[in-house]
Amino acid sequence: MGNFKICKALFALILLFMIDKNINAQSFTPLDQSPHDIVYHRSSDNMALPMVKVVYGRPLARNKTIFGTQVPYGKVWRTGSNESTEVKFYQDVMFANKFVKAGTYVLYTIPNENYWTIILSKQTDTYGAFLYHTENDVARIKVPVGKGEMIENFTIAFSSQNYGSLMVLAWAKTRIKVPLYTESSLLTKR
Repeated sequence: MGNFKICKALFALILLFMIDKNINAQSFTPLDQSPHDIVYHRSSDNMALPMVKVVYGRPLARNKTIFGTQVPYGKVWRTGSNESTEVKFYQDVMFANKFVKAGTYVLYTIPNENYWTIILSKQTDTYGAFLYHTENDVARIKVPVGKGEMIENFTIAFSSQNYGSLMVLAWAKTRIKVPLYTESSLLTKR
């Protein structure tokens, strides 16, 4: 009986060592240099359901010239890094002057020096802009380029204005402001 207990204990110890070795031998991918982020925009009542949710990758500028070089002018850009940026509208909105039904869309942009073309596509779950096709466009608008202080990571934020909101795309010193209006904000305007 004593030998059985010793063998059982030795077997358990060897098994424990093998399990521990396998756990420590696991390799995990390193942290992404362009992490994903989620930003919500709510009405003035922070407890209200969100109006918009955006999931996007946040590449770094690293003191490089971004627009016109790393992100070429005149070409469709995923508007962030890695996975295509997804925008979920929880209610119907006016995307500048285009009506967009509640739902999830991919946000693409075409940067230019003085204006950007902002595109909402119904083709979701895509990587980059490799699968972009114009026939999937739900809305396409043009907005002027603005300037601001240096921002290292690409950032999407929201600000409220008198009768709606602005979705602000910011990276390096470039600022793009996309107007968003809901039915309630348009009714308030009247």
